[in-house]
Amino acid sequence: MSDNNNHPLGEAPWFHVILSTGLGTGFCPGAPGTVGAFLGLLIWYGLSFLVSVNTLFWITLLLVVATTVVGAWTSKVMERYWGEDPRTVVIDEFVGTWIPCLVAGVAADHLTTAILGLFGFAMFRVIDIVKTPMCRRLERVPDGWGVMLDDVLAGTYALILTLILRFILTGSLQGIL
Repeated sequence: MSDNNNHPLGEAPWFHVILSTGLGTGFCPGAPGTVGAFLGLLIWYGLSFLVSVNTLFWITLLLVVATTVVGAWTSKVMERYWGEDPRTVVIDEFVGTWIPCLVAGVAADHLTTAILGLFGFAMFRVIDIVKTPMCRRLERVPDGWGVMLDDVLAGTYALILTLILRFILTGSLQGIL
């Protein structure tokens, strides 16, 4: 979470505002990061009904990579207008939520998929809010990458925990790829 909670929001290019704020979820009062992350989870869960688990994995991986790159770019732009790591920029929360979702899809079992997705989301948010020392260090990377990379690491920690829960619930790690 950004320490930049009270920085005045200057006028910025509307395209970057929409993109970086997660379709406006970054403007939600109280917990914009959690709201943005939850929208990311809803997008992913909606996709889980439209494609096979194998396809869902590859789409999610593509979303993680593409959104990380685009997120670094748009975050760098927004930092010029709104200051370093502005609280309203929540595109990084989408990535952090989607990373544990890489292992959350379970074929023909939408309930387990939902449980694992919610668990991954919750673990990501807890880890992102608490900030491990390594996540804190990654925040210092310049040019918008710090905004993204600390959430990539927090999402990776959440992925490991989600993988453990998946094994506990299903007794197997088959079908992840």
